[in-house]
Amino acid sequence: MFDRLKERGFEIEFSSHAEAILGVDFPEVAERLESVLLASTIPIEEIIGSGGGETKGTQRLRNALAGHEWRKHNFVVQKIIDGVEREAQSHEIDHVKTFDAGTIALEIEWNNKDPFFDRDLENFKRLHADGGISLGIIITRGASLQDSIGTLVRRFADEKNINSHDDMERIGLNPTRRQIRDVVKRVTRTKNPIPFRDAWSDQFVSDKFGAATTHWSKLQDRVRRGVGNPCPLVLIGLPSSIVTFGEDQADVQKLLDDGEED
Repeated sequence: MFDRLKERGFEIEFSSHAEAILGVDFPEVAERLESVLLASTIPIEEIIGSGGGETKGTQRLRNALAGHEWRKHNFVVQKIIDGVEREAQSHEIDHVKTFDAGTIALEIEWNNKDPFFDRDLENFKRLHADGGISLGIIITRGASLQDSIGTLVRRFADEKNINSHDDMERIGLNPTRRQIRDVVKRVTRTKNPIPFRDAWSDQFVSDKFGAATTHWSKLQDRVRRGVGNPCPLVLIGLPSSIVTFGEDQADVQKLLDDGEED
């Protein structure tokens, strides 16, 4: 299962018999999800241009799932005693699809603060306990992507010949005053100043993709502690190979435009 994803460097983990449940009750889910993920790419321009936030690439992944009827849904769980509602809780999930065998919930955590994993896993746990879903899926940045994000950003800076904030403006980047101040401080300090390119790359990565954001190891930590248990879970880590360089600029611009329209 997910063999083609594994060959491309995607990380896949299952818990609480999720692999058996998928294989027996939802065989079409793994095949369709694999095809959607294999077709997904994120040009480096999107990562830089988004400022580290959700890229058009992840938005297109959401749209591809929605195109296969994985849609946002708000589950409402009510407690009623003698016809009187005593309690109600709602759990909004970004991607939900119901099949003959049951319902599957899926969340994409590209780059949120890592407590969002607690929210997702607790929602899955409650919905599974109440019979609302059969299993949950979480897609996030994989270890190879998290570990190489600094190298990818620096490669972008090298290829674009970024040596000043004027160069950043030249390619359409607009850092905040705080970001400018932090970079300039490291470049102009008396002791151990560093080149602008190094300062900007380091600042961008630490500011936007730090250890306290949603990525593979943070997700694994929670699942191994039992967060979300006993809901069956499928964890998918996006690899560094999903980030592309050197795509035709007209194609990249079309992707950016498509994302804006979406």
